[in-house]
Amino acid sequence: MSFIAIKPAKAFDVTIDEIAPDKSISHRAAMFSLLSDRPSTIRNFLQAEDTLNTLKIVQKLGAKVESKSVIVITPPEKIKEPDDVLDCGNSGTGMRLFCGLLAGADGFFVLTGDRYLRNRPMARVAEPLRSIGAKIDGREEGNKAPLAVRGGKLRSFGYTSSIASAQVKSAMILAALRADGESRYKEPTLSRDHSERMLRGMGAKIESDVVEDGYEVRITPLEAPLAPLDITIPADPSSAFFFAVAAAIVPKSRVVLKNLTLNPTRIEAYKVLQRMGAKVEFVEKENVYEPIGDIVVEWAPLKGVEVSENIAWLIDELPALSIAMAVAEGESVVRNAKELRVKESDRIATVVHNLRKCGIEVEEFEDGYKIKGGRLGSAEVESFGDHRIAMSFLIAGLLSGMIVHDTECIATSFPNFVEILQKISEVEIGD
Repeated sequence: MSFIAIKPAKAFDVTIDEIAPDKSISHRAAMFSLLSDRPSTIRNFLQAEDTLNTLKIVQKLGAKVESKSVIVITPPEKIKEPDDVLDCGNSGTGMRLFCGLLAGADGFFVLTGDRYLRNRPMARVAEPLRSIGAKIDGREEGNKAPLAVRGGKLRSFGYTSSIASAQVKSAMILAALRADGESRYKEPTLSRDHSERMLRGMGAKIESDVVEDGYEVRITPLEAPLAPLDITIPADPSSAFFFAVAAAIVPKSRVVLKNLTLNPTRIEAYKVLQRMGAKVEFVEKENVYEPIGDIVVEWAPLKGVEVSENIAWLIDELPALSIAMAVAEGESVVRNAKELRVKESDRIATVVHNLRKCGIEVEEFEDGYKIKGGRLGSAEVESFGDHRIAMSFLIAGLLSGMIVHDTECIATSFPNFVEILQKISEVEIGD
């Protein structure tokens, strides 16, 4: 599909239990299976381009993958040196985490991706890994893919990151598991902690604490293979958030989002919606690897909000949140979000560009933007190859109507997004 046109929606009350499985957890489940010596069982694995590419890479590294209704991954005795490049598609998570996983493995590995991923910065992972002995090279002195990784011996470390990034942290944790002693990783605030939770659940010795100047993780190297995973992937709250925003902006609407991870580092955007005036309820049901439950969102008049804290917890949801800000009463400000510049697109620039096309007054900052709430107008906008930009502006179209071009990227994370959207409004798909 090269464009999608959506018509304004009437009030709706829907329950959605087919939200895409969590992308972050699906990536990690496939990768971390390589750290065991027994088969891992993964239910509800995300069947999207990014995560399926990760699964293919796991196979190329020597694992046997049985993929039916349940995925079973039988790891190799040791990671195999592949005879071809490893294609991460559009996934920065895949590329950055594989850098950490492969840095301590025997062999030579080349990581590449699509044209968008090959232009995203990788030095943020490559440089700290090189500082502990990893051999990583690529274009622009290792900042751009394709990246060549020659695995080998790694030194233990005490590393302090200037940014709160789950991808950098996860890469360093994976490298630390193969280092020559205990390592410490510190970040200014807690970023998403799926890696720590899952690896601890498999038996890794990983401790974490809030410290005076941030958040610290202590990692003990592996002495033996980890226990295999037996996991059901919860629904992705970042994907579900598009429909939370839909309910929050379409008057008299309500949505029940089923079986999401309620990990505190993943539901910050819902709490921002709550601060803006939307009615949001969290219903926890179970907690194994991750807390899981439902989220109920109801429309109410929205007011402007300032977002400058816990940015690492809502970095993926800010494009959709900007749509709620665009219709809220008053001004909303996003700050300390420079990380948005290095996602699938420069999300500060793309959000600002598209909102202006919709008639919204926006001021752009280096680390965010200020949005003056108003009436979203109908427009034709571009996705810039970014799935979250595409989906955010389709949600905006529920108020005004919208045409979004270059929408193939939606399949990288949320293949059934349009199918769910059609429950709420009329959608036209064109070439």
